Amino acid sequence: MKTEQFRQIKELLIRVEKSSPFYQEKFKGIQAADIKSPEDFTKLPFTTKADLRDAYPLGLMAVEESRIVRIHSSSGTTGQPVIIPYTKEDVQDWAKLFARCYQMAGITNRDRVQITPGYGLWTAGIGFQAGCELLGAMAVPMGPGNTEKQLKMMVDMQTTVLASTASYALLLAEQVMERGLQDKIALKRGIIGSERWGDKMRERISQALGIELFDIYGLTEIYGPGISIDCHCHNGLHYWDDYVYFEIVDPHTGNPIPEGEYGELVITTLRKQGAPLIRFRTHDISRFIPGTCLCGSPFPRHSRIIGRTDDMIKVKGVNMFPAYIDTLLHEIPGVSSEYTIVLDHEHGVDRFLLRFEVENGYNCEEVADAVGREFKAKIGIKIVTQAEPLGTLPRVEGKSKRVVDYRTR
Repeated sequence: MKTEQFRQIKELLIRVEKSSPFYQEKFKGIQAADIKSPEDFTKLPFTTKADLRDAYPLGLMAVEESRIVRIHSSSGTTGQPVIIPYTKEDVQDWAKLFARCYQMAGITNRDRVQITPGYGLWTAGIGFQAGCELLGAMAVPMGPGNTEKQLKMMVDMQTTVLASTASYALLLAEQVMERGLQDKIALKRGIIGSERWGDKMRERISQALGIELFDIYGLTEIYGPGISIDCHCHNGLHYWDDYVYFEIVDPHTGNPIPEGEYGELVITTLRKQGAPLIRFRTHDISRFIPGTCLCGSPFPRHSRIIGRTDDMIKVKGVNMFPAYIDTLLHEIPGVSSEYTIVLDHEHGVDRFLLRFEVENGYNCEEVADAVGREFKAKIGIKIVTQAEPLGTLPRVEGKSKRVVDYRTR
């Protein structure tokens, strides 16, 4: 922890002690004055998603309501939603962080940014737009869906940047190829977030659209997308450590782990006013990348998110993340990027069905046999493989659902 970060954390602790009923209750018996070193800080309890749900609707508010100008809500979960209030300063800070992301990706005020993520309570669309406008680029605020109109605007407006989820970027890329629009579009870069995606998908999107792709990371609880992004070196995501403090901990014990090892990402907001969060467990699995990036940026890096602690699957005694399947399939010739895992019980035993697409020109049966052999050799279990022609699996406008587990029903 840098000296400046600890100073900001001390100020944060003093502030929530005075103004946050949520943290007054959570840190009962702990005073800001008790935190005298970075080591003391790591002894504070974590903040969890369950805590935030219990605070519904506005229990996280740490300022007078008159200062709250907006709320957002987290997506993709079941049960009670999480409401995050934002002050004017929070909104401005978020736009600054997002503008930094655009600049890191080489985007300037001469670009035209087609924004396809959703608006409303979800943070993605409005975050992409606010950063774009602050940068001075032209926003084309399409929102999700209506692929026909997306393609028309992409051609007519000659948009140079695509902001999207990976799944929708793939859908658009396939439509551009199918309709022969490669020579009619002007895309140069894609800013892709909201879901984990593998190298196969990156290659397909990049080649079909002729663009350089950048991972962007964020979550509603911590502003939204825009707290980190990869640079042209594509060796990890730079995060803005003057606004957020990152820890990587063992997801089972909560203890810090050695630099460079994978663990759960924990985030503390250093400047957030409306709903500051202290030691928030994201459930996202990442690692710190040591050393200075060749791009010259002074901001530290974390790896791509390889999964979540709550999306690990256990089959026949073997624990795995979907990222493992991404890596395995990437190494097998003929396998495309799209796959679905279907888990169920058959005669009292776990059954693992892997459906995946095969690129044109390859024999489905031969590729299926190769995938089965590699899975057994590298992951250690026998699975059922189902190879299908390219384009067979459904395409979505939001996030792809990779795992369907009937065992929990």
